[in-house]
Amino acid sequence: MNELPLWVTIPGSLLLVISGFLTLTGSLGLIRLKRFYSRLHAVTLGNTLGVGSVIVASILAASAEVQRPVLHEILILMFLVLVSPVTAILLMQAGLRRDPRRPVPED
Repeated sequence: MNELPLWVTIPGSLLLVISGFLTLTGSLGLIRLKRFYSRLHAVTLGNTLGVGSVIVASILAASAEVQRPVLHEILILMFLVLVSPVTAILLMQAGLRRDPRRPVPED
């Protein structure tokens, strides 16, 4: 079994710790914040930044393992960057439609 070099292990470990902290912060925001829109914002940021940190750590580790640049994880990151805001927008629109304090527009 090959061991990862120190120049990969330290940044990779730091990125994974940062990812865990961001995900924990987003989860705490989901629990502590009162309004739907604030909760959604906290979770979306934690999701995007947390997964981004994990993917960068994965790129570093995989590239060191095979001794060449491995960039196919960037496709995962691009998919997340495209899908996460669209999902948040759709959830916000659904929340606006169900908000009892907001008058319902007549069609």
